[in-house]
Amino acid sequence: MKQSLKIALAQHDCLVGDLQGNADKILQWVARARDVLGGDIILFPELILTGYPPEDLLLRHGFISDTRKVLDELCSQVHGITAVIGCPIREKACLYNSAVIIKDGVQVARYDKQSLPNYSVFDEKRYFTAGNSPCIVETGKGKIGVTICEDIWQDGPVTQAVQAGAELILNLNASPYHVDKQDERLEMVAEQARLNSVPVVYVNMVGGQDELVFDGGSFAVDASGTCVLQAPVFSEDLSLIEITRSDEGLQPVPSVLESDLPRIENIYRALVLGVRDYALKNGFKGAVIGLSGGIDSALTLAIASDALGAENVEAVLMPSRYTQSMSIEDAREQAEVLGVHHQTITIEPMFTAFIDSLKETFAAAPVDATEENIQARCRGIILMAISNKQGRIVLTTGNKSEMAVGYATLYGDMAGGYAVIKDVPKMLVYELANWRNSQSQVIPQRVIDRPPSAELADDQKDEDSLPAYEILDPILEMYVEKELGIEEIIASGFDRDTVRKVLRLVDLNEYKRKQAAPGVRISKIAFGRDRRYPITSGYMRHLLSNE
Repeated sequence: MKQSLKIALAQHDCLVGDLQGNADKILQWVARARDVLGGDIILFPELILTGYPPEDLLLRHGFISDTRKVLDELCSQVHGITAVIGCPIREKACLYNSAVIIKDGVQVARYDKQSLPNYSVFDEKRYFTAGNSPCIVETGKGKIGVTICEDIWQDGPVTQAVQAGAELILNLNASPYHVDKQDERLEMVAEQARLNSVPVVYVNMVGGQDELVFDGGSFAVDASGTCVLQAPVFSEDLSLIEITRSDEGLQPVPSVLESDLPRIENIYRALVLGVRDYALKNGFKGAVIGLSGGIDSALTLAIASDALGAENVEAVLMPSRYTQSMSIEDAREQAEVLGVHHQTITIEPMFTAFIDSLKETFAAAPVDATEENIQARCRGIILMAISNKQGRIVLTTGNKSEMAVGYATLYGDMAGGYAVIKDVPKMLVYELANWRNSQSQVIPQRVIDRPPSAELADDQKDEDSLPAYEILDPILEMYVEKELGIEEIIASGFDRDTVRKVLRLVDLNEYKRKQAAPGVRISKIAFGRDRRYPITSGYMRHLLSNE
């Protein structure tokens, strides 16, 4: 008789809505855990059958009934191992975010998530009814409690399971990435383990889903909160943790501990995974990027090449009368170093045609940002035409600092299918570029060193219109991510007029952000799912007028 219990952690990348495809993959992992690893239990992430988050698919009765049919068929094929699978379950008029426990072709137990998050990127109260009871599974080696994601972040569900007899907690997760999130998870789970004197096995989803990236990093902690298993991040993985019984109860045996990634590498890999899954899961053959010779498009091209393979990425140089020769030289150099196919299409004839057509309309008006925006829109038309013809997704190149203050052109440089560095502030763009070059030199050093410029006018520099990024980025972080007010930001040492200008730009440009492509979320508050402000609002106008 086996003296230990072996639990496989299935760190799984799935496709939202692909019920049969997800079920087939679950069964493949079940077979591998049973036949190759000798596992007794295999633990899958939250809502793995539907993918996470399924959003308003959950409101379609046909989707829920189809999910049930696929689940029933899946149950009948699980033998020789116990599988814990996350899926939605409808019971009477209620829909639950559930974990189904399957053994020998039968559903033997079910746990319904009790703590439904309704903040940040989460909207679970829109769809689900909260459960109210623990779930205890008798294994023959001991009693195991099951919880789901947010349950481990709240006091109550784990304690309830332990009071019902649980000697070990299995926690299913679809926990999205942001910078330093793994440290937060480990700290919270360790605290619950210590508080309840119980080991916890934590499995997390991996993969990209629209703006969200799930970074994996599944782990196990003992009853003292010490991490005894750490799976890799940003890749699928099937880890095994062995549980033995001692005088103190069930104890996990220390296993493989993957090393933590440096912070910048962690962010870079999140961006790569987000781009790869968005493009491939949506059926794109590759990507096309407008390569300007500037730092933002240079970093975007490097990420796209690492995500999709250089052979599947095309760079398009679109110079105008304002483009400096060094920009063209640097763009070509990077494309050639990466092995990316590139071509040059000047926008000069198109730009001239637009100006000529509008000559009478513009006759009494001075040259201003209108002419600059026309150039950006010429480039957007070219990239979208190539996208349509070749079936490649256009990756936009704007960063978070630009998106915050509206330093971008609707239907121009904002035109595209996915915004790779949309949540990356400008100063972080430089850090990421330098890190990528430390792995292999793919971005010309002159691109990193030269002052940033949109090159839409003679001798143009970003700082002609904006504060220096060393000043702008901290102000934006305090306002957007930390949600501090005007006086608090000024009190931290920033010039009053500069703060007023920046905050005014942020609020005036909400309409642009509402029309922007989705992009990889790496911060706690990203534009899009996290930050949902009205376009039409007098609140900040009122505050600024009272300054």
